[in-house]
Amino acid sequence: MRTIYFPFFVLISGLIACNSDSNNTTSSDSATVKATDTIMKHAVDSLKMEATLPPIPVGAKVYFKNLRDGQPIKSPIKVEMGVKNIKVDSAGAIISGEGHHHLLIDAGDSVAAGEVIKKDGKHLHFGKGQTVATVILSPGKHRLTLQFADGIHRSYGSRLSATIQIIVK
Repeated sequence: MRTIYFPFFVLISGLIACNSDSNNTTSSDSATVKATDTIMKHAVDSLKMEATLPPIPVGAKVYFKNLRDGQPIKSPIKVEMGVKNIKVDSAGAIISGEGHHHLLIDAGDSVAAGEVIKKDGKHLHFGKGQTVATVILSPGKHRLTLQFADGIHRSYGSRLSATIQIIVK
């Protein structure tokens, strides 16, 4: 099932604009005011729902397809990112059962669930749905973490992350 969460900002703005003269409400308008209040409450509740992460499908996981923990390798490094029981898609819409990859380089084992993943030299985004990347790393030990996130780069947390250590020659 494909669920797209849709913000109700336009609805709220319209309701506020239509009800901006509430100080002059007469008794005949009280039913309209109550209906507007109910609609606004539902719109706000929908926004709160959107603020939560989509559920993680049963059995979903991310993994490195071509790298293993402790592997010695030469730079540049080809990283193949895999998923199971969840779909890789581009960033943008929040769609249940979908998301995209991020690669953390020497930046910990995962990003807390719901936290937006930073974008810098240690937090690489693959928001176009990429599943292969080439990275250049200096010689030595490096910790690589695949972190899966929803359409607006919010981490699914440790449940959808995988960490390995590699040794760059």
